[in-house]
Order: sequence, then C-alpha cells, then structure tokens
Amino acid sequence: MKSKKALKMLLALAQETRLEIFRLLIQEDEDGVSAGMIAQILNVPTATLSFHLSHMVNAGLIRSNREGRSIRYSARYKSAKKLSEHLNENAYK
Repeated sequence: MKSKKALKMLLALAQETRLEIFRLLIQEDEDGVSAGMIAQILNVPTATLSFHLSHMVNAGLIRSNREGRSIRYSARYKSAKKLSEHLNENAYK
C-alpha cells in the first residue's frame, strides 16, 4: 500500500464517530449493516451519519450496497488488512 492511500484511510479514522462506525462494521459479516441501523446503534443523526459514511467510502475503508430504498454498509476487510500490514512494515527492525 502506498503511504498516500494509508494516510487517507488514517485521516478518515481520526475522528471519533467514523472510528466507531468502522469498529462496528469490522465486527459484522460481509452483508454489512443498514445506514438506519448504524444510526440507531451509535445514536448518530442521519445527516451526520451520511457525511461520515461517504467520507469513509471515499477513503476506501467501507463499501455501500443499495438494497431497494436502503443502503447497507460493510467494511472492506482487504483494505483494513493492507492498512494494518502497511503500519506494521519494518516495525520490528
């Protein structure tokens, strides 16, 4: 992973609500969670949640999937793994 991509992801996670969203989604399966359920679980207003979710999609941390009138969000596990690997490169040299 290039450092520029890692920085974009880390910047997205450097905000309390987005970090909570990511932690919630990383624990779910690949089917993800609806935006409404995320708002309810984390007690985040819909407009605020929408802003944070789009920021995280743009950073490549999560993906969205429209199902009828609702949108489900899920973690991008490969991206999270690559970020973790990038952070751990040369960690023990």
